[in-house]
Amino acid sequence: MINIVYMGTPDYASSILQTLIEDEEINVLCVFTQPDKPVGRKKILTSPPVKSLAHEHGIEVHQPQNLRGEETHVQIKVLRPDFIVVAAYGQILPKVILDIAPCINLHASILPHYRGASPIQQAILNGDKETGVTAMLMDVGLDTGDILKIARVEIPGMMMVEELFELLTDVAAELSADVLKNFTSLKPQKQDDARASHCSKITKEKGLVSFDDARTLYNTYRAYTPWPGVYLRSGLKLKKMSLESTEGEYLSGEILEISKESALIGCKKGAVRLYSVQPASKNEMAVQAYLNGKRLQCADILV
Repeated sequence: MINIVYMGTPDYASSILQTLIEDEEINVLCVFTQPDKPVGRKKILTSPPVKSLAHEHGIEVHQPQNLRGEETHVQIKVLRPDFIVVAAYGQILPKVILDIAPCINLHASILPHYRGASPIQQAILNGDKETGVTAMLMDVGLDTGDILKIARVEIPGMMMVEELFELLTDVAAELSADVLKNFTSLKPQKQDDARASHCSKITKEKGLVSFDDARTLYNTYRAYTPWPGVYLRSGLKLKKMSLESTEGEYLSGEILEISKESALIGCKKGAVRLYSVQPASKNEMAVQAYLNGKRLQCADILV
C-alpha cells in the first residue's frame, strides 16, 4: 500500500484526489487544502472542492493559513507518508516539509514552459498546438523541480479553456497514480532553466481586449471565457465569437457584415464573427439586437 498526504484546492485537484481515493493500491492519509473563503455577492463561506470530497470519504482535512507552522510539520511527519502529492494547492512548500517525503507536483504544462499560476490559459493565449501535465519532484522554487514524467495532449484550434481544463484534469489524475506506482523506475530529469517561461495569476483586468489582431483576440476569448471574460474599453462584453479570418486589414472594430445570427467585425488584421454581447449592467443579448438598439450599421465602428 502506498501511503500519501494530499495537498490541493480547486476542482482540478479534487478530480485527481478522486482517482487516488478509488485506487486500491493508494491510501490517502489526510488532505491539506486552503481555508474556506467567502464566495459570491452574499459572501457565503464556502469549502474548497478538495475539502468537500475528503469529507465525503471520511478523510481528515487540515486548512492552515500557511505551511510554515511547526504544528503542520508535526502533523505530516507523524503520519510517515511515502509521498506528498500536490496539485494546485496554492502555496509553495517550505523545505522542512519537502524533506519529510518525496513531494510530487502535477503541473498543467510541459515544464519548463509556463511555470506559475495560469499555465492552461497561457497555452491557449499563445495559440499552442500542444500542452500537457508534468509530474515533478518539488523543490523550494516555483515549478523548478526535476521532471519525473510528462503526459502530452493536442489542443484543437477551437478548444475553450474549460474543455482543456477537463482534458488535463483527466490526464493528471491518470498520471498521478502511474507515477506513484512506478516511482522507483523513473529517472528524474533536471529542467532546462534557459527554456523556462512564466505565467502569472489571472486578474479581471486581463480581459480587456481590442480589435487589433483577430487571432490574438480569439485566443484571448478562448482562454478567458467564462472568467474573467473579454470586454472592450466601453464595458461591452464579447460573450460568443468565432475566428473568421486571420488575413485582411480593416478599421479596428469596423462592422463588415450583419446577419440574423451574427456580425462580422474587422480588426487591423483579420476578422472575428460575433454572436452575442453583454452591455454593462445588462443581460447577454444577440449581437443583432445590440446593433439595432445602438443603430449601428455596416461600416460603423463597434465600441
